[in-house]
Amino acid sequence: MRRLAFILALAFAGPAAAHGVGPPHHAPTWTFEPAVVVPLLLSLALYAIGFARLRQRSRDRGRTTRDRLARLFGWGWLCLALAVVSPLHELGERSFTAHMVEHELLMLIAAPLLVLSRPLSTMIWALPSGGRRALGGAALAMRGPWRGLVEPWTATALQAAALWLWHLPMLFDRALASAGWHVAQHLSFLVSALLFWTAMVSPRRRAGRLGGPVLCLFATSVVSGALGALMAFSQSPWYARYAEMGMAPFGLSAVEDQQLAGLLMWAPGGLVHVAAALALIARALRDRPSTEAVHGPA
Repeated sequence: MRRLAFILALAFAGPAAAHGVGPPHHAPTWTFEPAVVVPLLLSLALYAIGFARLRQRSRDRGRTTRDRLARLFGWGWLCLALAVVSPLHELGERSFTAHMVEHELLMLIAAPLLVLSRPLSTMIWALPSGGRRALGGAALAMRGPWRGLVEPWTATALQAAALWLWHLPMLFDRALASAGWHVAQHLSFLVSALLFWTAMVSPRRRAGRLGGPVLCLFATSVVSGALGALMAFSQSPWYARYAEMGMAPFGLSAVEDQQLAGLLMWAPGGLVHVAAALALIARALRDRPSTEAVHGPA
């Protein structure tokens, strides 16, 4: 844990050369790739404009709920930006542990916070009335495919596939060697995680239908934990690029760095999914009395 703390502290050390430039162990700096920064700023602008318009139109009605959702969006957006723009991103090209922290921020913190904030219902108000109608029509046309994507087992399978495929040595090394492939890797992690958490925490799903999401959360903790365990117990490095660079500045060998990354995926990652499953079970137990009061016991 001391080594992990040292790696994270180094990620936020002083400024240095630009992304991918400079000596192999220069202090990492902030990364401002247009393909990443522009969508981030655009999403923030759309949400801010939509939030301001809704607040002006509705006055005091629903303001407490809207403010709570805005805080969730703000924290989710901030975690997303820290994962892909902060020095942690550049450090992840030299440390598998830092790369794993980045992925955990994307999939276990940013994604569920963004899903819980329900941002699309606010962002749409940033558009003119004609744009809102057109987008609403497109949403109706895509309702069927969307429901299929956010069906719990489908979303779980998509996220598991993204997780395991991108950790194959051939694809992971390619992502480390190419900025474009790196963006594609993070985008697939984020999109699959957004679909997964949408399927897990949908507010429209009744308490009696939470069995599927609960099982999917436990299954995901096993699937991701198994991948993390394989990394943690491996005695040889999986990724040639990390092995070639070495980890001497951090006091870790390539194998130790990989083992620490595996522990991060195995333990904290699994705990998040188990905690979410328990929260859904608690929700089902909490809502059950009110359901029986209306319909009577089965």
